[in-house]
Amino acid sequence: MTVSEMFCEREKTFLSEFAFKTADTKGREKEVSKCPNRTEFQRDRDRIIHSKAFRRLMHKTQVFIFPQDEHFRTRMTHTLEVTQIARIIARALRLNEDLCEAAALGHDLGHTPFGHSGERAMQLFYSEDFAHYKQSIRVVEKLENNGEGLNLTWEVKDAILNHTGDSEASTLEGKIIKLADRIAYINHDIDDAIRGRIISIDDVPKDLIKTLGKGHSERINKMVSAVISESMDKPYVKMEAEIWEATMELRNFLFQSVYRNKIAKSEEDKAIEMLRILFEYFVKNPNEMPELYYKNTMSEPVERCVCDYISSMTDRYAIDLFRDLYVPGMWKRTV
Repeated sequence: MTVSEMFCEREKTFLSEFAFKTADTKGREKEVSKCPNRTEFQRDRDRIIHSKAFRRLMHKTQVFIFPQDEHFRTRMTHTLEVTQIARIIARALRLNEDLCEAAALGHDLGHTPFGHSGERAMQLFYSEDFAHYKQSIRVVEKLENNGEGLNLTWEVKDAILNHTGDSEASTLEGKIIKLADRIAYINHDIDDAIRGRIISIDDVPKDLIKTLGKGHSERINKMVSAVISESMDKPYVKMEAEIWEATMELRNFLFQSVYRNKIAKSEEDKAIEMLRILFEYFVKNPNEMPELYYKNTMSEPVERCVCDYISSMTDRYAIDLFRDLYVPGMWKRTV
């Protein structure tokens, strides 16, 4: 028996009856030989971690656009915090931790530069149907690995696609990702907003502090515990009603006080305008895009391919590219 087979056998006896078992996966679009040492979801995790799209997350905005202070979260650190929270919940509920880990690591691979500002830019200039979670699926199916895609399992892609909005993943593990994502960003965005002096802890409604806690780790622990206690040995994953209500009120506070705050978003209009100019430039000059994106214009609309290219950019890459195209440099005499 191989190590991967041993892991799958262990799942049958250790995991909850409601857990998704690796052996039951719907598989991949392209069949591949089994790995002797890793389960299918462990392989997905490794494919995501070694992808270029994953590495680029370290230089993509979470909330604050291109901050000078390196202690603010990026899309990468957000992803790691979501993964950590998801694994804690999955382990406590005896659900499939490997499936949770892979989906959490991949859930934001399609995020644009400048966070949700970049997402809005693509909705304005490409298509109102653009969404980062749909783009994440496009990344793993078509754009990564030099256009071959990562060939992930159906369950991991399903969790990625359904991690936000009103849609629901097909597995309990996928449902954990949606909760872990909210728990992570609600708390770390408040933490960053306090660090950035956008708000102070005294601005947070007192009743929410009383219910959820004052400190960052205290609030996360309260929310995670509320998911575990409510969902233990149940065919669903959700948070205790009182804590969920307070969590959503805290989220509303975050939208009003941080996400729509003029100081926090002072550079947003500039970022959107810059992406508009880049979008229009490459629609007119698609041959100037990297080969992967230009090649795709032979089979898909050029606007779709330009959207892929811009969505792949990090904050600093987009700024440097804009500077190269539109800001004059210092002239030097040639020899």
